[in-house]
Amino acid sequence: MSRTTLKSDAARTKTFALDAANRMSELKCSEVVILDLVGRSQICEYMIVASGTSQRQMKSVGEEIDKLGKTLGSPAWRTSADSGTSWIVVDFVDVVVHLFEPNQRAFYDIEGLWSDAPRLQWRKPGPK
Repeated sequence: MSRTTLKSDAARTKTFALDAANRMSELKCSEVVILDLVGRSQICEYMIVASGTSQRQMKSVGEEIDKLGKTLGSPAWRTSADSGTSWIVVDFVDVVVHLFEPNQRAFYDIEGLWSDAPRLQWRKPGPK
């Protein structure tokens, strides 16, 4: 099985990344960041990095994001977790989601690897 993109349009891919980040926040993930890798990476267009609260919560969030992808016509290509479920990756080809236990997130520092990448504003503006 090769990793190929569906060549979905850019707006649809960005919308999915924004929806996924919002859903992850609703599911109690913290420090949700969307890295805009358009034109910077051959791997994906957007990378979402978030911290979970427990193994159970992270697994549940991974499953919910997979369901979200399916409902939007972008099923996950692959899902992977380390043996301790302290790092879960859900790969949608154009969007890759990383769920970390906070200490693992600090150790791997994906945001630091992509420090030159812009961050997308994903939170919807609240009432003033």
